[in-house]
Amino acid sequence: MDCVTVKYVAKKPKLKNPLFIEGLPGIGNVGKLAVEHLIENIKAIKFAELYSKDFPPQVFINTDGTIKLVNNEFYYWKAKKKNQRDLVLLTGDYQGLSSNGQYELVEAILNIIEDLGVKEMFTLGGYGLGHEIKEPKVLCATTDTRLVKTMKKYGAIFKKNEPGGGIVGASGLLLGLGKLRGLKGTCFMGETPGYLVDPKSAKAILKILMKITNVDLNLSELEKKAKEIEYIAHQLREMESLSKEKSSEDLGYFG
Repeated sequence: MDCVTVKYVAKKPKLKNPLFIEGLPGIGNVGKLAVEHLIENIKAIKFAELYSKDFPPQVFINTDGTIKLVNNEFYYWKAKKKNQRDLVLLTGDYQGLSSNGQYELVEAILNIIEDLGVKEMFTLGGYGLGHEIKEPKVLCATTDTRLVKTMKKYGAIFKKNEPGGGIVGASGLLLGLGKLRGLKGTCFMGETPGYLVDPKSAKAILKILMKITNVDLNLSELEKKAKEIEYIAHQLREMESLSKEKSSEDLGYFG
């Protein structure tokens, strides 16, 4: 097996001016949640699987007792209306574990999408704040200053007064290496506490993508998941509070 192996599970699609959207695991799993919800809603078709020696040495056990080697997966969707564009979508189980592995993976991803005619991409991720957020904002970074004005119109926010920040992992590397190849790119990062899976942040990103792609999505399932996560977070906070009270009582006893 090569460092990166691509397996086509369906005929390579012929697409017209496609957009590429990436959502791999990361902070709050925001990007992964968003892309998987998009794939499910539009019934995108899987056409390729990407395997790497830089993924964890692991297989998942399916419900039928069979196994699945961890991977990344490519999907496509063809536009249904004149104001839409064909889409190429990427999600997966893991990102690369090392810097070298990440570069190898991203180069392989770029080779695949360039071969399909992609010239513009959107990468999705989370922006960890470490505290609860009622209404997450979507932060943005682009490869081209002309894209900044465009993305602001869709509701994305650019933090000009906070220089020196970075985007770690595939979401950033795809933009950086893609720019060297002449591809335009934008990264959307949904604000998130960062310590739990965050459907609310994924929903915020999808609202912007819906405007850009002119694709209508049903977000009710993400809303339901968001309420479940809020309940879990509330339970965890109560447990933490009780634990602190218990510790305080114990210290008082020995004082």
